[in-house]
Amino acid sequence: MTSTTAGRRNRIGGGMWGLFFIAPFAVFFLLFEIYPMIRAVYLSLFDYGLGKQSWVGLGNYARLMKDAVFMKSVVNTLGFVVGTVPLTFLFAMFAATVIYNKGPALAAFFRGAFYLPIVASQVILSIIWAWIYNPVSGVANYVLSLVHVGPYMWLSDERLALPALILIVVTFNVGQPVILLLAAMGNISPDYYEAADIDGASAWTKFRHITLPLLKPTSLYILVMATIWAFQTFIVVQMLTGGGPNYATSTIMYLLYNTAFVYGQLGLASAMGIIITALISIVAFAQFKLMKADVEF
Repeated sequence: MTSTTAGRRNRIGGGMWGLFFIAPFAVFFLLFEIYPMIRAVYLSLFDYGLGKQSWVGLGNYARLMKDAVFMKSVVNTLGFVVGTVPLTFLFAMFAATVIYNKGPALAAFFRGAFYLPIVASQVILSIIWAWIYNPVSGVANYVLSLVHVGPYMWLSDERLALPALILIVVTFNVGQPVILLLAAMGNISPDYYEAADIDGASAWTKFRHITLPLLKPTSLYILVMATIWAFQTFIVVQMLTGGGPNYATSTIMYLLYNTAFVYGQLGLASAMGIIITALISIVAFAQFKLMKADVEF
C-alpha cells in the first residue's frame, strides 16, 4: 500500500467520523427546523383546521392582506422593531462603554445586573412591570406625581400602550448585547489606543475611529438578533395587554398564536408564520447590506 493510498483512506476515515459526530445535530435540525418550515409552507396553502383540510392556494395570504386586524398587527410589529432595536443597541453600547473602564469587581456586578433579565422568566418580569404600570398604585405614576405629572393609564391608553411595551422589551433584551460588546471591546488591542494617544486623539475620536469600526461584526450580530427578538414579541403582549386596547399592541406572533391555538385555523396561522419569516429575512438582509459586513450569502 502506497503512502498516497493510506493518506486517502485516513482522510476518508476522518471524514466518516466527522459525519458521525454531527449526525445527531443534523437529525434534530432536520426534524425540528427544516421539516416544520416545509410543513408550514404546505399548511399555508390549505384551509386547515380541526377536522377540515381544503386547498385554497394563496387564498390565506390574500385573506390576510385584506384583514384589518392583521395589517394593524404588522404595523405594531414593525413599531416594536423600529422602537426596540435602536434603543437596545444604543443603550447597550453606552452601558458597555461606561462599564468597560470600571474595576473588575464593579464591572462584574454590572454584567450580572444587566444579564439577570435574560435568565429570569419573562412571565415574572411582565408581572413586575404590570405592577410598575398600575394606574393606581404603580411606581411609574408615583414617580411622575412627584413632579406633578400624570397619572397615566399606561396599558389602557391606545397612545401609550405600545411605547410602554417597547420600553419593557428593551429591558428584556439589552443584557446579552451588553455582555457581547464588553467581550468584543476586550479583544481590541490596546496598541491602537496608545497610538491614538500619541497623536493626541480625543476620547470621542478614539471611540468613533477605533472602537466602533472594530465592533462592527458584533454590532451587526446584535442588530440582527434584536430584530428577530422584536419580531417575535409575544409574552409581554399576552401577559399585559392581550393585544389591546383596540388592537393597539397586537403583534403578528400574538395574532398567530390566537389564530392557531384559540381559533384552530392552522392554515391561516401558517401563512402568518411565512409572512413574518419573510419580513425578518428582508430586514436582516438590509442590515447586512447597510453595515457592509464581509458576509457571504
